[in-house]
Amino acid sequence: MSFTNAPVTRSLIYGIIGMSIAASLFDVKHYFYILVDLHLWRFHQTWRVLLWQLCYTNSSEVLFASMALYNMRMVERFWGPRKFASFVFSTYLLTSVVTPVLLAFLMRPLTLGLLNYLPAGPTPIVFAVMAQYHAMIPHTYQYKIATAISAGNDEQGITFSDKSYRYLLAAQLALSQWPGSVLGALMGWVVGYSWRMELLPRRLIRWRLPGWVLGVRAPRRNEEFEGLRRRMEGDAATATSTGTQARGEPGEGGRRRTMGQQFMDQFRGEQ
Repeated sequence: MSFTNAPVTRSLIYGIIGMSIAASLFDVKHYFYILVDLHLWRFHQTWRVLLWQLCYTNSSEVLFASMALYNMRMVERFWGPRKFASFVFSTYLLTSVVTPVLLAFLMRPLTLGLLNYLPAGPTPIVFAVMAQYHAMIPHTYQYKIATAISAGNDEQGITFSDKSYRYLLAAQLALSQWPGSVLGALMGWVVGYSWRMELLPRRLIRWRLPGWVLGVRAPRRNEEFEGLRRRMEGDAATATSTGTQARGEPGEGGRRRTMGQQFMDQFRGEQ
């Protein structure tokens, strides 16, 4: 019941857990992370660009990512499964390509080769969803942890809200494999807010996955018109019946006489 109206989030969490377990069982973890100088420049393994977000390589990241997505499932409930799935898919494609390119052509030269590793896992997707969660969902309550008390009994401390622990989960995920994981988290946050502020191409923002991908069958146009006609006829019949009853007249669907009375009226010759 906790995944009610959030089927895409449920599938995403199950997919992260299942893919991570499968990568461990089949010993293929080394195919998912990216070393720029080795995988891209030397062996030209550009196919890793589309694979590095499919799974995590350690259990702690799987746990934090699953918990973070589970606590942000309200985003899908606000948007609906189709829009949320389209957002996740578009974010996956954008961050899968932009993050390695940024790492290879900008960050690695600027850091003199120090920043060369991009860890596996859909951390950018988690932070893109968190950008929507941060903007859409208000906090319910706030509390303060006092750090000092001044002379006037004024407490000085740090203010938190009920959303703070969700951000802490994501922060742990971003710092798990520093500094490459921070780059992925930053790119996800930027893409998420760019989507929300409509800084990305409008066609990309308004694009939606086909309904059959999510198991949703679009109604045919004839069925839509037929359903509309039936609703209009039903409303008209209800209005007519209500008006005739208000005037004391028997409506088309009203019953002023029982079947027994009508049967006896036939013998008496009454109409």
